[in-house]
Amino acid sequence: MNKKQIDLMENGEGFIAALDQSGGSTPGALADYGIAEAEYETEAEMFKLIHEMRTRVITSPAFSSDQILAAILFKQTMNNKMEGKYTADYLWEEKGILPILKVDQGTENKENGVQLMKPMTKLEQLLEEAKKHNIFGTKMRSIIHSANPKGIKDIAAQQFEYGKKIYDAGFIPILEPEVNIKSEDKFESEKILKEEILKLLQELDDEKYIFKLSIPSQADFYQDIIEHPNVVRVVALSGGYSQEAAVNKLSENHNMIASFSRALLQDLDVDQSKEEFNNTLKDAVIKIYNASIT
Repeated sequence: MNKKQIDLMENGEGFIAALDQSGGSTPGALADYGIAEAEYETEAEMFKLIHEMRTRVITSPAFSSDQILAAILFKQTMNNKMEGKYTADYLWEEKGILPILKVDQGTENKENGVQLMKPMTKLEQLLEEAKKHNIFGTKMRSIIHSANPKGIKDIAAQQFEYGKKIYDAGFIPILEPEVNIKSEDKFESEKILKEEILKLLQELDDEKYIFKLSIPSQADFYQDIIEHPNVVRVVALSGGYSQEAAVNKLSENHNMIASFSRALLQDLDVDQSKEEFNNTLKDAVIKIYNASIT
């Protein structure tokens, strides 16, 4: 592992940009950007359009290592180029921003109040590709909908199981057991999840993980996890909150940084001029950065 990169993620000031919309979430991301589904016919056309959007974001002067530590990519983005370089190399060599790859294959149907990740049948092959593309870390997501102790225990165990495999392959994994922000017993779920995470952290040797968690119901609730020696960073997902709400809630949580997608991109539009686009992106970046350095 690259010690310089680990040090940047552990100690740098800034946040993670989540640009990893996959096949299922891409139509919604394009619609938010002003491109309706009627404007493309095939999956290839859809992925071409989303790559053009991501290229516009990443190559913008507003997308800078002054505020952004890392960017999470989808496999299609990793395998495509920006300004003549593969995306991960462009991020690190031209921008000084760490490239991270989404590796999960989606989630199962809800059971015991949670959605576990589908078995990662392509993980080994994907990690080999990631190594060739100089990827720093990975991200994988599962979802907690209610405070079911068995379901949450299973979620945590699965995240740690895959995290170990990914770390052993030479990457820093982001474990993302998301708690649904609309859950009626969100705080109860967070309490169970925190207990399970701390329990499993005690069983680790020298593994280093990043956790991507929903912004907690109680400010600074995850400080015990943040301060654990096996934890590189705890980052927050926006989870459907608007940019304003996500930024305000995150600013109440010290040493927790953003890993936002919708809250970062929500005001961007395909028809904006270059100046309008860059200014809009810069405004979002500054707001999210300020909330991340509290």
